[in-house]
Amino acid sequence: MNTYQNQPWLRLYRPGAPADLTPEAPDALVMWRRSVQRGGAAPFVHYFNRSYTAAEIDSRSDALAVALTERGLRQGDRVALFLQNVPQFVVALLAAWKAGCIAVPVNPMLKERELGYLLADSGAKGLICLQELWNATAAKAAEAAAVPVAVTTSPLDELSPPLPSVLRSVQRVETPGAEDFGHLIRRYAGQRPGPVTLSPDTVALLTYTSGTTGDPKGAMNTHGNIVFNAQSYRDWSSLSADDVCLAAAPLFHITGIIGHIAVAMLTGMPMVLGYRFDAGTMSELAERYGATFTVMAITAYSALMNEPSAREHDLSCLTKAYSCGAPVPVSLVERFEREAGPYIHNIYGLTETTAPTHSVPYGQRAPVDPASGALSIGVPMPGTLARIIDEHGNDVPIGEPGEIAVRGPGVVPGYWGRPAATAEAMPGGELRTGDVGFMDAHGWFYLVDRKKDLINASGYKVWPREVEDVLMTHPAVREAVVVGVPDTYRGETVKAYVSLLPHTTAPSAELIEFCKARLASYKYPRLIEIMDELPKTATGKLLRRELRARG
Repeated sequence: MNTYQNQPWLRLYRPGAPADLTPEAPDALVMWRRSVQRGGAAPFVHYFNRSYTAAEIDSRSDALAVALTERGLRQGDRVALFLQNVPQFVVALLAAWKAGCIAVPVNPMLKERELGYLLADSGAKGLICLQELWNATAAKAAEAAAVPVAVTTSPLDELSPPLPSVLRSVQRVETPGAEDFGHLIRRYAGQRPGPVTLSPDTVALLTYTSGTTGDPKGAMNTHGNIVFNAQSYRDWSSLSADDVCLAAAPLFHITGIIGHIAVAMLTGMPMVLGYRFDAGTMSELAERYGATFTVMAITAYSALMNEPSAREHDLSCLTKAYSCGAPVPVSLVERFEREAGPYIHNIYGLTETTAPTHSVPYGQRAPVDPASGALSIGVPMPGTLARIIDEHGNDVPIGEPGEIAVRGPGVVPGYWGRPAATAEAMPGGELRTGDVGFMDAHGWFYLVDRKKDLINASGYKVWPREVEDVLMTHPAVREAVVVGVPDTYRGETVKAYVSLLPHTTAPSAELIEFCKARLASYKYPRLIEIMDELPKTATGKLLRRELRARG
């Protein structure tokens, strides 16, 4: 049976991990309060030149929770967070939970129509957002969705000059129709909200999928999901209060919420926030605060290596470096280790699994599949059962590709208001990820590609990941995305979009010949388009669907 739990060497990769996988707290709020009791006077958030202790964050979230309840929000109501990586995000998240509400983290890049859909679909009763987003996008969306409570804030609050470069274009503005975040904190300072009843099964978050196959769906991440995966990060990455988290992933994303906020709440380690990802800014903050741990997209690591201002800073402190969200080319891992020092550990998870299901344990190096050259995404986290299945849900032989399916304490109970979609994606509580992968004889898992990204060229199957990995070994290539495009003769043909490293050149014909020498004749790209920048999501994941639509 092709499942991880049948592998006998589990203990080899769990040094010091607890045998009892029972969550250490019934809900994320209890987890936080225990952390404050242990170290309330310690810094919990570093934001440029301003730091906040855990006790300060706790008292501010108490005040905001009182404000929300006095404005009519009740247990189970949804509160949307339309914010960048600012301290107010952490305060608002805790305040929502203290009011018994469900937080709805929202990508700050969304436009009015997209935001309006999420507000309406979640039935949000409250919205906390940045001032500039309120005036540009959120005010009209909130009005259309009949959201009764709106609070705005500025990323400049409580910062002293000089401002960091990433904030120099930001200005404080008036926000008609919304109350001020800072004013509410001051008005209700010292007050505490009434008790709420939470449990491991209580929904804590609605995190929306990207909507690549239809409208976005709200995954119902429970308090139990959050606590368990915070423990997984701590145990698998060997984290403690002595670490410092570089919060480089967007906090609205499941990676940011679990891999930054939740694990920091559990361990008591401080987080370093920098408004939004900027390679020069994040490298400077990492060095300034001695960040030891981060988890971010591989494109962010590439940016750190290619931005001249980022290369001025010492990143050797980031000994616990993890990458998520997209396949990781071996060449980039090797280059980062050679130039910056840390080894990048792979990690894999989805919105529906409340992030990590697989990871390379801290101190281990991921094996490389000798046949495909793919770097392993790791082994399943404690308590997670993963298998490789065929289209009928049956296990496939070891080493054969199939769909990755997982079940465990991180898997959500379903999608908000969508029982049919839940039943289809999670039959019997097992999530069908839509990702194609395989498992080797030692229990290491490898990601091949998304099922829907398969290219059919003259009847031959081509996985974009394999072609991209070959392109990434060319000394001039910075990033690469491979898609299938219509072809009158072959049905589909392979096309690559490529960006180059600074101060390099590589004509398309040269790159095609490079691939032709390393791939079967049906696999190498017939077309290569060189772009200055490839499109990405806010989390740094390359947007394959946008390039596929470009043709």
